[in-house]
Amino acid sequence: MAERSRTERLVRRLQELQMSTPDVEAAAVVSVDGLTMASSLPAGVEEDRVSAMSAAMLSLGERIASELGRGMLNEVYVKGEHGYVVLRAVGEEAVLTVLARQQTKLGLLFLDMRRASEDLAAILGTW
Repeated sequence: MAERSRTERLVRRLQELQMSTPDVEAAAVVSVDGLTMASSLPAGVEEDRVSAMSAAMLSLGERIASELGRGMLNEVYVKGEHGYVVLRAVGEEAVLTVLARQQTKLGLLFLDMRRASEDLAAILGTW
């Protein structure tokens, strides 16, 4: 029961992020080993694929930041022809993945994601 409540709280926070930031099309919280913890993804988006790629990108981003002397990783983002994929660590055990439209204001998105990741970490009990 407590696990379900935690998952529901994670999903609710993801939905709040989507409502407060209109350019966010989808969001998920993924464990560092690539398992979906909670998601608010549109139909047609494979949850397992998003989870695995998110964990891999976060791991690689952390390694690059560390080995190239950039300090702790804040965000990893990929800009594509149709928008962005942005990842942000949630504590040490998870990652917040967001799919955003091309016209999104990145500074605002990063701020909203930072706030969301802090809330999600508190729900997970990692902060």
